[in-house]
Amino acid sequence: MAGDDGFRLPVKPLTPVQRRLIEPLDQDDQALSFQYVVLCHVGLPYRDPGDGVREWKRTQGAASLLVEAGQARHPLRDEWVKVGLPWGSKPRLILAHLNAEALRQGSPEIEVETSLTAFVRRIRGFRHGRETRAFKEQLTRLSNATVRLALNRGHDAFQINTQIIGAFHLWPEKDERQRVLWPSTIRLSLDYFASLQKNAVPLNEADLGALAHSAMALDVYAWLAHRLYRIDPHKPAFISWAALKDQFGPDYGRMRAFKAFFRTTLRAVLIRYQHARIELDDQGMTAHCSPPPVRSRFGFIRGAKALPPL
Repeated sequence: MAGDDGFRLPVKPLTPVQRRLIEPLDQDDQALSFQYVVLCHVGLPYRDPGDGVREWKRTQGAASLLVEAGQARHPLRDEWVKVGLPWGSKPRLILAHLNAEALRQGSPEIEVETSLTAFVRRIRGFRHGRETRAFKEQLTRLSNATVRLALNRGHDAFQINTQIIGAFHLWPEKDERQRVLWPSTIRLSLDYFASLQKNAVPLNEADLGALAHSAMALDVYAWLAHRLYRIDPHKPAFISWAALKDQFGPDYGRMRAFKAFFRTTLRAVLIRYQHARIELDDQGMTAHCSPPPVRSRFGFIRGAKALPPL
């Protein structure tokens, strides 16, 4: 790029996040991940709530989520070790991977030591151990968490108490000073697996990799993937800023700060989900009926149990 004086101005190089966002997607070779339909509307903490926080509550529309941190029996110390709550983008990516592996194999039992490492390398491009260890720590937290899910429709209420991961085989870290206990094999709970087979929302794995820097971006992408195709083609859906903040930004004290961050996040999501028809103004979001990001597998989400409009 040349300036007015004829000299070439330096071009700022793209960051790794920017490069991943604009990386073209081969429509003929799309690796799929899946998210459970309810978790497209209520999600885990974005930030580390700290070791002292042992439960997490979220409510959105008819869906309520309560996640309780658990404990794992250390095979060498012969004692129970407290494990924190899962948080951030990693458990969201892990769930998408576990869901995909379970559906692909038709079995709730998954060998994660090899498959998770390969998944991390595919979507993040990392080949060193530190990133893989961080994913495995979040897998340990997710494996031990108890999930309570309630769906309320009028005077009727339906509640499920389960662990998404019903059983796992632990192996301890070689360094005994570390508290991380890594599951090498996991088995999804039968209730969760049976429901997942009917309520899985397909997502592009490459999109998840491009958005993996932001837990909010992953949530917005999954939400739009399930929400937009269900909108009446003749009646756009309006979501106020207050509703958007309640769903995606309850930790933000000021609406102005949330709006700025949400706009930035949405721009990143729409780079990947280019068929999403959305408009933002001072009042909120107007969403139009749009094709889902994975149209070749549209049948997977036809049978998903629809939540009441948000």
